[in-house]
Amino acid sequence: MTDPMATRLGGFDATELRREFLSQGAFVILPDFLPPELTAQLVAGVAAVGRSVNRNYLPGHKQGGSVSRHAIDELAPVIANLYRSHALIEWLGQLAGERLHMSPDHDPHAYALYFYTRAGDHIGWHYDASYYAGRRYTLLLGVIEESSCRLDYQLHTRNRGRNAVSGSVQIPPGGLVFFDGDALRHRITPLGEGETRVSLTLEYLTDPRMHGWWRFVSNMKDSLAYFGFRQVFQRRARRRQFGPADGPDGT
Repeated sequence: MTDPMATRLGGFDATELRREFLSQGAFVILPDFLPPELTAQLVAGVAAVGRSVNRNYLPGHKQGGSVSRHAIDELAPVIANLYRSHALIEWLGQLAGERLHMSPDHDPHAYALYFYTRAGDHIGWHYDASYYAGRRYTLLLGVIEESSCRLDYQLHTRNRGRNAVSGSVQIPPGGLVFFDGDALRHRITPLGEGETRVSLTLEYLTDPRMHGWWRFVSNMKDSLAYFGFRQVFQRRARRRQFGPADGPDGT
């Protein structure tokens, strides 16, 4: 089967993007990344997972909805196919300057949808901290953007001898932001009344090993702050029973 990303990626200058990525402290933006037909499929995937959105609220930090990779696998497999694209993984590895791996099957954050659908939905300043042995890179894709929300970011906050550089951007449908999660301090500003924003993140690793204690910590964080206990633990147990692609009916 032809990888729909392969042709698209050939149109970008990976060497120049790698220079930009390094100069900005492991961060790059491409407003026009996905082919329109793939963006349309992602929008359809958003509709398919609508009933699986888990609303979460952490006072002073975040408010919104999330759908984990476990629900996405069942309801919107086009996202899983995009995540596993060999062409995409190799291309991102060129930007990062190191070999990247997919997250383990049990990681609910491997690919996830984030819904901003109620006034005030937001996430405060944070890093995408990795509990893995290696680095975790975040690929953030715009899917639905009908809002005044901004991705505010600060570059070089952990680069000794560099002054922090602040920026702010809206990510259009099909747009890309790629960064080292431990290097970029960022937030999403609050959603306005009557607005909608949905984004997709894909997470790739340099080393997929994780100590058992940190796995417990990561699962508890994901349960409380993002996906709920059912999506993290019950669906994880179901995957162990039936396999990563099989359900009770063998589909």
